[in-house]
Amino acid sequence: MSSKPYTSAEPSRSEVDAMRGPVLLEFGDAFCGFCRAAQPAIERALQEQPEVTHLKIADGRGRPLGRSFGVKLWPTLVFLQDGREVERLVRPVDHHPVAKALSALKAA
Repeated sequence: MSSKPYTSAEPSRSEVDAMRGPVLLEFGDAFCGFCRAAQPAIERALQEQPEVTHLKIADGRGRPLGRSFGVKLWPTLVFLQDGREVERLVRPVDHHPVAKALSALKAA
């Protein structure tokens, strides 16, 4: 599977809070082994939910968006519906928890 890269061009917290619909924020880094290991699970779950906007944010010291969400470990997945956090997963290794959290967005 080909994974899209993490971007250092992160939106502001107010832009994220204003996003409509289902959004998955994925905080991590291309050099993170846990992040690379989680990609197949994340991508598989997202294939089942094409309506979800997926933003891969390069995180690290001094990165304001990750700090505003209290990110401590990578990857951290924050599931938002209309700018409100619905679920959060840290270091998923299987697609089932990711798919379950994505499904929770529909119910929110």
